Amino acid sequence: MSAELLSTALFRETRGAGFFRVLAGRNAPFYVDALDQLEAETSDRADGIAREEAIALIIETLEHHPGFEFDPDMEGEDAVSQAADVRDRARFILEYLLKCRWLEEPPRRDWRRKIHFDAHGATMISGLRKIAWPDAAVFTDKLTGVCAMLANEIELSERPWQTVETCLATVREGLNELRSMQKSVQRFTRRQMEEETLQGNLSVVFDDYSEQMSNSCYASLVRARLPLRLPEAVRKISDRLAGDAGALAEMQTEVLRRHPEMNAETARATVSRTLDELADMLERVLPMADEIDRRTADFTRRSLARFRYLQDVTGERRTEIKCFFESVNRLAAGKRLSHLAGAIPDLPDLLLPTVKLPAGLDSLQTPPLRRTPIEQDAFDDSLDENDRQTGLRDMARTLRESVSVQRANAFIKSLPGSKGDRIESADIPIDGEKGFTDLIALLLHAESTDAKFRLEVERIVHEETPPHLDSLEGCSVERFSIIKK
Repeated sequence: MSAELLSTALFRETRGAGFFRVLAGRNAPFYVDALDQLEAETSDRADGIAREEAIALIIETLEHHPGFEFDPDMEGEDAVSQAADVRDRARFILEYLLKCRWLEEPPRRDWRRKIHFDAHGATMISGLRKIAWPDAAVFTDKLTGVCAMLANEIELSERPWQTVETCLATVREGLNELRSMQKSVQRFTRRQMEEETLQGNLSVVFDDYSEQMSNSCYASLVRARLPLRLPEAVRKISDRLAGDAGALAEMQTEVLRRHPEMNAETARATVSRTLDELADMLERVLPMADEIDRRTADFTRRSLARFRYLQDVTGERRTEIKCFFESVNRLAAGKRLSHLAGAIPDLPDLLLPTVKLPAGLDSLQTPPLRRTPIEQDAFDDSLDENDRQTGLRDMARTLRESVSVQRANAFIKSLPGSKGDRIESADIPIDGEKGFTDLIALLLHAESTDAKFRLEVERIVHEETPPHLDSLEGCSVERFSIIKK
C-alpha cells in the first residue's frame, strides 16, 4: 500500500491552502507580527480572548505596518474596499484570519464571542520563532551513545528491537544537532562579512564564535572521534542484526506482538526497512561532519581576510604610508635605494603624525644630562625682502600641495550636483597634476569625520567578485561612487 502524500495529509489537517497563503503574500510581515501577538496573548487564556481584544491587537500591529494593503481574497466581502476606518480594517483582517483557520471562534451558549488560536497555527508560530531566534548549537553524546548501544552485545541479544528503535530515534536527534551546527557556522560567517569595524570583527571571532561554537559543540564533535566508531556501528547492523536469522526472528516476533493485525511478511519487511534506515542515517553522519569542518575552515579564512581588509581601509595613516611606498616603487623600479646615490628621484612627501609618548620622556628612564653652560651668539633677526618673498612662496606652495581633508571637500564642492547626488569614479574629471592630487586627497580622507562626502566601493558588497577598474587621465582606479553629504 502506497504511503499517503504529505500535501494530502497537510491540507486535510489545515483545511485548505489559505492557511499558508497569509505567510506568502505581500502582507506576510504584518500577518507574522499580528499572529505572533495573538498567539502570545491567547496561550495563557484557556477560554480565549474577547473579540474586542483581538481587534485591538491587530490595530496595534497595523501601526507598525503602514504599508498594509488588503489581499485579493478579502475583496468583495463586506465592502472591504470601503473600510477607511482603522477599526473596520482590523475587523476585516480578523475575519480573514478566521476564514484561513488561524483563529477559531467556537459557538457559545451565552452572548460572548471568544477568539481561540488554532493548534496547528501555534505549532507554526513556534517554528517561525525558532527560525528567527535560533538556539545555540549543541553537540551531545547522542551519536557516541548509539555506537555504544550497538556495541553492547547483551542488549542486542536480550532486546534487539527495542535497541534498534532507541538507536533510530537517537540518530535523528544527533543529525538535527549537526544540521544546527552547520547553520550556526553559516550564520557566524554572514555576520562576519557584515561587520564594518575591527572591534566587531574580533568580537564575532573571540566572543560569540569561540564561546558558542569553537570551544563547545565543535570541540565536542572532534573529541567524539566519530570516524573511528561509526564504521563499526554500521557493520554491527549488517552482520549482527540484518545478517543473523535468530535476531531477525526475535525482532519480527516483537513487531507482531505490538501489531497483531500484521502478517509475518509485513513484520519482516518492517524490520528490514528499519535496519536499512538506521544504517543509512549513520552513514550520513560523516559527510555532515566533514561539511562542518569545511564551513569552520571557511569561517576562519574569511575572518582573517576580513580582519586584514578592515585594517587596510580603516587607518588613514596606513593608507598614506602605503601610497608613499607605492610611489617609491614606481619611481625607482628595479633599483635599490643604496644604488641611487645622488640620483634620487623626487619622492612624495611622507606625512607622519606627531609622535607622543603616553608617559612623557621620563618613561624612557634616561639619565639627566649635565652640560657646561656656554655663552651663545645671538641669531641675526634681520630679514630682507627676498627672505620674506621666499617664505611666502614656500608657504603658498605647501598649502596648495597639501593633501588635506579641506582639499578633498573643496574638490567635491567643485563637482556638479547637490547634496545626496551620486558621482561615479568614471565621471570624475582629472585635470593634470592638480586633479591627480585632488583624487588622492579624495581617497585618502574618505573615512574622515570632517569629509563632506561618503565613498562606496563595490568590493565591500561583492567581496568574492574581482573589482572593476575605471581608467582616468594618467591612472586607473578601482571603481567607486561618491555621495555628497
